[in-house]
Amino acid sequence: MKARNGIRRGGVAGVVAGLLGLWSVSSPAQSPLLVPRPLTHQDIHDYGLPTNLQVSGGLDTVGIGQPVYLELLLPKSMTNVTGVTWELTVKPVGSADILLESPLGPNVPAFDPRAQLDYNVVDRRLLKPSAAGQYSVQVTVNLGTTNLVLRRNVSAGTYLGAWTCALCHSGGAIAENKYAQWQQTAHATFFQRAINGEVAPYYRASCIQCHVVGYDTDPAAVNGGFDDVAAQLGWTFPSRLSPTNWAALPQALKNLANIQCENCHGAGSEHALALGQTNLFNWPRITVSYSAGDCAQCHSEEPYHVYPLQWANSRHAVAVRQERTDCVGCHQGIGFIDRMKGVPMAQRRTQYESINCSACHDPHDATNPHQLRAMGPVTLADGFTVVAKGGKGLLCMNCHMSRQNATNYVEVTAGSNRFGPHYGPQADMLVGANAVTYGKVIPSSAHYQVVGDSCVACHMQDTDRADPAHLQVGGHTWKMAWDTGSNRVELVRACVQCHGDIDTFDFKRQDYDGDGIIEGVQTEVKGLLEKLAMMLPPVGQPVVASDTATRSKFTRAQLRALYNYLFVLEDGSYGIHNLSYAVGLLKASIADLSGDANNDGLPDWWQQAYFTGINDPMAAPNASPAGDGVPNWLKFALGLDPRVPGVALPDGVVFVQGKNLGGGDEKVRIYTAAEITFDTKPDKRYQIQAVSSLGGGWQNIGAPIQGTGQPVSYLTPTRANVQQYYRVIELD
Repeated sequence: MKARNGIRRGGVAGVVAGLLGLWSVSSPAQSPLLVPRPLTHQDIHDYGLPTNLQVSGGLDTVGIGQPVYLELLLPKSMTNVTGVTWELTVKPVGSADILLESPLGPNVPAFDPRAQLDYNVVDRRLLKPSAAGQYSVQVTVNLGTTNLVLRRNVSAGTYLGAWTCALCHSGGAIAENKYAQWQQTAHATFFQRAINGEVAPYYRASCIQCHVVGYDTDPAAVNGGFDDVAAQLGWTFPSRLSPTNWAALPQALKNLANIQCENCHGAGSEHALALGQTNLFNWPRITVSYSAGDCAQCHSEEPYHVYPLQWANSRHAVAVRQERTDCVGCHQGIGFIDRMKGVPMAQRRTQYESINCSACHDPHDATNPHQLRAMGPVTLADGFTVVAKGGKGLLCMNCHMSRQNATNYVEVTAGSNRFGPHYGPQADMLVGANAVTYGKVIPSSAHYQVVGDSCVACHMQDTDRADPAHLQVGGHTWKMAWDTGSNRVELVRACVQCHGDIDTFDFKRQDYDGDGIIEGVQTEVKGLLEKLAMMLPPVGQPVVASDTATRSKFTRAQLRALYNYLFVLEDGSYGIHNLSYAVGLLKASIADLSGDANNDGLPDWWQQAYFTGINDPMAAPNASPAGDGVPNWLKFALGLDPRVPGVALPDGVVFVQGKNLGGGDEKVRIYTAAEITFDTKPDKRYQIQAVSSLGGGWQNIGAPIQGTGQPVSYLTPTRANVQQYYRVIELD
């Protein structure tokens, strides 16, 4: 990972800005929410909360004496609130519980990053149940002329352990077999391996809170959790880690040891009691949470547990709200889970949850590494390209691919509301497929063939804990770069093993955009994008029309080029995923619009009119088939037949062939010069100096120049010099 100054290219901002209309996505109106907020160890540290606060996974099923941090979230557009009233409308018989003031202050935001964007935290309360049973919280929001009423049900109970869960969840008529699946996960044996000394030599009693069921030493939390049973049995943490520790653990504690069902779903006694009694209040009295907070209650505490902290800085954490069944399969976590389970599109759940831990990782299934939901081959939308390589990155490709068959789509689409591959064609770009190729074979770079885990290998690189960019790039941020304001940090560690000691993705290779300057590959691709944009409506401007009315007037050739333009732009890597394919697509599109298929600067029709074809050696721009030394490019510009020798050039026309001048008036001479530009300050004087070889003595060029506060441009002849080096020094 290296830090470097950011690189910008003139005009590229205009190209991107012109596409904002194409990128915009309408979000449905948010509904008011009454939710239990997760609270992590990291939250307690970051927001200066009392250190004795109990953590929470944001569940509405809890053990007796454990907190439910309730908060009222109202859309930021809802500004007419005049009052809020809280009521505990249902509680167990004999309970004296009341809603308490929340210990979370106004500096504590909503937990979910997307909720922070869309909602204001209007009010909070704390419910800490003292009895097993059912609770119902009601909030009335006064909106002036109307009232808004929200309710939330909470179950409080005791912990039973996984053996009780297995009675129903081992398959059969009652429930599917989650227990056997869970037993294969690392969660199911973590405490067992840790106290046997198989995890870390520093493992001790203070570590076990997250590795057993219901561990909570708060005096009010007497709920049958591991700590309660351990106290009853007189068990204490072993004095040393040993392979016999697990075997010596009492059976009652083994039932509550390791990371089990109730760690994620809440205390299960009420759920078990309500079995078969579906008319009872709030059945099934257990929580199935898809929130990142359920995982973050244990996995969010620096310096070792940082995945949720990284994720919170990712774009996945703020996934756009979509409620259409044909969108939720990628844009929402729950919809993606349904999609990976094979749920038909029309039946996928549309309730919003960001793309978080449970979207990518199946908490019950260890079939794939890291409990990833899928690693099978992915078929692209062209219907025939199967991406079989890619390792762990195959999961990403399920969404990061075009939604269109490029060829069919472009040939039949003229004025749809949303044109293009649909935001994320990274898989298509990586393998070099499913764009408009004009019948050509466009080569691909080697990344797909040589990077085993594809997306994951680069986007999830580890960073050093002491690095300021530790939570900003790599890991579960999936980001490759971080702008600090003055510097740009680029995660090039995965690149250097093949590309050498580079410090930027924008390293130099070739002049792909044909401007005569070899710039970084990303800058070159941006140059090609700008060049293509100039050829698309509005022609002559480095932007692309985004409104449907204008786009409906595109010619078919312009639509083909527009698709490739968006394909490269929306890939977002500017050539890094597949430089050869990106450059090839843009050049082919430019050639198709300009009528210059071989991109040599001469129109195909002109070459075909005078020669055997566009690739005839005599048709090359610098060739002189007539033998008179006048190149084809000049004869085309002057409207002359390239095959006719002895043509007299118009007076004053001089051309450069290599280093030689040709044609025209012999009195005309064209020489080279060096333009030296530099910024100045009003109170400074400057001197330009030159030297023919480094290490020699510098000679003054011209007189000292008084600064004005404006840039200075100075021209000096170079025709008598084989080589020259220049510098500008301050005299004062």
